[in-house]
Amino acid sequence: MKKVLSYFFLFLLVSCAEEQNFDQFDDLSVVPTLATGIFYFESPEDVINQLPPGSFYNQTFTFEAFNEAFVSERVLDGAITYQLENTTSKELNLLVEFLDAMDNVLDSESFRMQPQPSPLLEREVAYGNGDRSLDILRNTTRIRVTSENLGDNTSESSANEPRVILRSSAVFRVRLQ
Repeated sequence: MKKVLSYFFLFLLVSCAEEQNFDQFDDLSVVPTLATGIFYFESPEDVINQLPPGSFYNQTFTFEAFNEAFVSERVLDGAITYQLENTTSKELNLLVEFLDAMDNVLDSESFRMQPQPSPLLEREVAYGNGDRSLDILRNTTRIRVTSENLGDNTSESSANEPRVILRSSAVFRVRLQ
């Protein structure tokens, strides 16, 4: 038994072991893709018909995605995707504006939609990597959505529960290390 223990300890003394490198963390590059919804707007045709032609929706939302320096400094690029559906009998114009703290318009997206039947409209807008500047999003504090009825306020669509829907989502790549 003593011989076995002696060989074991001798083996431990002469065995090979690589020195551990704990600086590997500094070489690690972690870049996750984060996805989130931004806003959702929906209006039934009967609500649009209750108002005279023209603007039927105007709302400003707080946008604080980049108000933390950690996020603002580490975001690499991103994209905002808009999806629009119009099953109403109205020609519509929807405007999305990105505002800074002084209410200056930094960027905007305008959507003109034909009356029903109109196909689903999807638009992706990229920020960073040579597309639109990331500074637009970094400096945005509020988003304003305005909807305008370019048609009348009496026509009615034959669609089941006619409405206009605007949804938006975003994906961003953020460097963590």
